[in-house]
Amino acid sequence: MRPNLLYPLFTDLQYLKGIGPALSKRFEKLCGHKVWDLLSLKPTSFIDRRICPPIMTAPEGEIASFEVEIEQHKPPPKKGLPYRVLCRNESGFLNLVFFHAYPDSLLKSLPVGEKRIVSGVVENFGEQKQISHPDIIAKPEDREKVLRLEPQYPLSAGITQKKIRATISQSLATLPDLPEWQDSPQLGFKDALLELHSPENEDDIEGSLQRLAYDELLAGQLAQGLVYQQTTKKSGAKIQPRQENLIEKLITALPFKLTSGQDKAIDEIFTDMQSGNRMFRLLQGDVGCGKTAVALVAMVAAVANKKQAVLMMPTTLLATQQLNWIKSVTQNLDIRTELLTGNEKGAKRADILKNLKSGEIDILVGTHALFQDWVEFADLGLIVIDEQHRFGVLQRLKLSQKNEQAHILLMTATPIPRTLTIAFFGEMDISRITEKPAERLPIETLVMPFNQSTTSPNPSYKEGKYKDFSNPSYEEGDTRKTSPLIGGIEGGNDKIISALRRAISNGEKIFWICPLVSESEKTDLAAAEERYKFFSKIFGNKVGLVHGKMKEQQKNEVLQKFINGEHQLLIATTVIEVGIDVRDATIMFIEHAERFGLSQLHQLRGRVGRGDKKSTCILLYAGKLGQASEERLKVMKKYNDGFKIAEEDLKIRGAGEIMGTRQSGFKEFKFAEMPEQQEDLFQAREEARKILQSDPKLLSARGKNLRLLLSLFEYDETMEYISAG
Repeated sequence: MRPNLLYPLFTDLQYLKGIGPALSKRFEKLCGHKVWDLLSLKPTSFIDRRICPPIMTAPEGEIASFEVEIEQHKPPPKKGLPYRVLCRNESGFLNLVFFHAYPDSLLKSLPVGEKRIVSGVVENFGEQKQISHPDIIAKPEDREKVLRLEPQYPLSAGITQKKIRATISQSLATLPDLPEWQDSPQLGFKDALLELHSPENEDDIEGSLQRLAYDELLAGQLAQGLVYQQTTKKSGAKIQPRQENLIEKLITALPFKLTSGQDKAIDEIFTDMQSGNRMFRLLQGDVGCGKTAVALVAMVAAVANKKQAVLMMPTTLLATQQLNWIKSVTQNLDIRTELLTGNEKGAKRADILKNLKSGEIDILVGTHALFQDWVEFADLGLIVIDEQHRFGVLQRLKLSQKNEQAHILLMTATPIPRTLTIAFFGEMDISRITEKPAERLPIETLVMPFNQSTTSPNPSYKEGKYKDFSNPSYEEGDTRKTSPLIGGIEGGNDKIISALRRAISNGEKIFWICPLVSESEKTDLAAAEERYKFFSKIFGNKVGLVHGKMKEQQKNEVLQKFINGEHQLLIATTVIEVGIDVRDATIMFIEHAERFGLSQLHQLRGRVGRGDKKSTCILLYAGKLGQASEERLKVMKKYNDGFKIAEEDLKIRGAGEIMGTRQSGFKEFKFAEMPEQQEDLFQAREEARKILQSDPKLLSARGKNLRLLLSLFEYDETMEYISAG
C-alpha cells in the first residue's frame, strides 16, 4: 500500500486546475497520468532568457530579452498586413509584429507609455530590429520570473510548452516534504525537482539530475537486492546432475549437439542446484542460441531426482509450442509432460491438477494459470520462467512460493548490455549463451526501399533516390531501382511478388511482418489484414494471418498450418516476435522496418535461420530515412550478434528506450542515462548491498525512508518480499 505522504505525487493529472479528463489523456501519451510522471519529464533543452543585449546589436535569429517602453501601436493599413507595436529603450528601437492580431488584447498587454519585458527570436527587417509574436510579454516587476533559464520539454499533440510549464509549476507547489533517504546529500530530493524545472544556472541542472538519477538507481538496486535476498536465503532442494542416466539419454535425444556455451550454462545451473542453497539465476541468450534446451536439461535433472519442474511461458501459443517440442525429445524417457493454460477447463483441468498433486506429472508447461492457488505440486524442484520480464514481481513470487526450496531459473531472449544487466537484474547470478548451434548459418540481411501500394492490382516502384545498403561505398543520392533482393533480382514491388512466387513454388516458408493490425487514417503503416487480402488473391490458401486480436486457438491453428506447410506465407504482426519456432522458415520480410527498434528487429529476424538452411531477412523501408532509422538498418545489415546489436542500440538510443516498458516490459528509466552514468550505477549497487546487509527488512529510521523511495519509483511489489520473509 502506497504511503499517504506520497499521495500528492500520485494524484491523477486530470484533477489539476486547467487539465480535466480530455487534456489528461494527451498528457498520458506524453509522460503518464500521474503528477509524478509529469515531474519526472526531463527538459530536453533550455532557453536562456537572461541574454539582454543592446537592441541594435542583437544577433539575428537568436533569442534575446529586452526591457522596453511602449511608444506606439500601428494597426495594419490594409488586410493581410501585420499589426506592429513600436518600442524603445536607451539602446534603440524594437518592433513587435503580430499577424491576425486582436488589437484590444494587445493594447491591454502592451499599454502605451508603460514598460514591458519582451523576449523572442530577433529578426532584421531592413535597418530595424523586430520580434514576431514574442514568447514572453511581462511587467518589469516579474523580471526574476521570466529572465531565467526556461526549460523546453518534449511535446505531444494538443500540448504546448506554456501548458506544460504551467502544469509543472502547479504540481511543484504540491510537493510534500519527504524525509531524507540519502546519506548526507548535497541537495535534497524536493530541491532537486525544483531546480530541475526552474534552474537558476547550468550547475543547478547538472546537480539536480545527478541527485534524482542516483535516487532512481539506488531504488532499482534495492528492489533487486530485496528480491534476491528473499529468494536465495532459503535452502534449496539438492539435485544431483550429470551422472544420472536420464540426463545422458536426453542429451543424446536432442536433434543437435550442445554448444560450449550451452554446456557452460548447464554446468553453472547444476553447480547451483547441488549446492544446498536455492538457485536464483538468469539465463540470458541471443535469439536461437538454445536456451530452452538448457532449461530442459535442468528440468530433466529435477525429474531424475524425483522432483517436478514447471516451465512458464508468456502466451498460450508459446506454451503449446514448447510442450510439443519437449514431448518430441522426451518421448522415450518415460517423462510425463502436460500443459496448463486458461484453455484447459472442466474435467481435463481437474485431471491435470489431480495428477500434478499426486506427482504423476513430471513437467508442467503453462502460462499465468500456474499462479493460481489451486495449482498444487507434489514436490516442485525447479521453476523456469521464460521471458521473465513479462511477468510482475508478485506473479513470480506467487510461483516461487509453491515450494520455497524450488530452484528458480529465469530466461530472456533479449540480449542486454552488461551495464543494463546490472541495472535491471542486480545481484542475480547470470549465465550467458552467445554462440548458436554449429549447423545454423548466419542470416543474410538485405535493406531495400518499398512502395506501399502492394494492395493495388499492379504494384510498381518508381525510380528515385534511396540509400543502397548493399554497396558499402554508396553515395548519397544514388538513383537506381532497388538493391538486390533474392538471387540477384532487381526491381520493385512486382519483383517482390515474383520472388515470393518462386520461393513458394520451391517449398520455402516465409514470414511477412506488418506493424499494425488494422488501418488508421492517421498513419501510412501497412495493415496485416490488408496485406493478407492482397496476397491471398495471388497465392490463395497458401497464405495465413496471425495477429494479436485473434483468439489463442485461432493463432495456434494458423501457426500449425504454417508449420505443416499448408500455409507457406504467414502475414503477421509482432505477435511472433519472441519464441515462435518454425525451423524450416527461411525468408522474412519486415515492412516499415525503419519504424522498429533494433531489439525488436533482431527478435523478429530470429524467427528464421533456426534450421540448417540458408535464410534471408529483407528489411523494407518507405520514404526518406531519418538519421536514427538509417543507423538502425545499417547495424542490422552489419551484425547478426544480438549482444553486439544491443551495445550499438545503447549508443544510438540510450537505456530508457531499449529497456522501456513499451518495447520490452522492463521498467523505464526516468532520470538515469546509460552508459553515461554506469559509475553511479556501480556505486548504487554497492550502497544497496551495504544497506541490506545491515538492515535486511529496512526497519531502521533510514530504512523506513528508503521504503518511501521504493514506493516513489513504483517498486511497491518488493515490499511483499520484506513481509514474506
